[in-house]
Amino acid sequence: MAQVRKTTHSRKSGARKTTRRTKTSTARRSTSARKSTKRAAPKRWSQRVTKESDALDLKRGVFKQTSPKKIAASLKRSAEHSSRRKTGAYRSALSMLTFYINRAGRTLPKTQRTRLEKAKVELKRAFGRE
Repeated sequence: MAQVRKTTHSRKSGARKTTRRTKTSTARRSTSARKSTKRAAPKRWSQRVTKESDALDLKRGVFKQTSPKKIAASLKRSAEHSSRRKTGAYRSALSMLTFYINRAGRTLPKTQRTRLEKAKVELKRAFGRE
């Protein structure tokens, strides 16, 4: 049978003994904790992906266009004509659009974000996936 330990100390905060920690021991702990964590990814990985990716050869300024239909049509054309893609044309086109939206993050204006979200819907229609 497992033994149950009884606590003899009271749970009041006044009865506890507190130990003081020096700043050096705390600093040492935090540095050693940082060293043991996983190594950070190299900076500007998204820039490298944009330049060296095997996904698509996009037309310059495709995401700056004003019409979601034009954006979708351009992505479809690029995806179908690309010889560097590793997956289907629809998946490649959609992943590049999503990558652009995610990379821009909060700096992307709401009007452009909604335009690009509408381009996703148009891309589905263009590939007959609706």
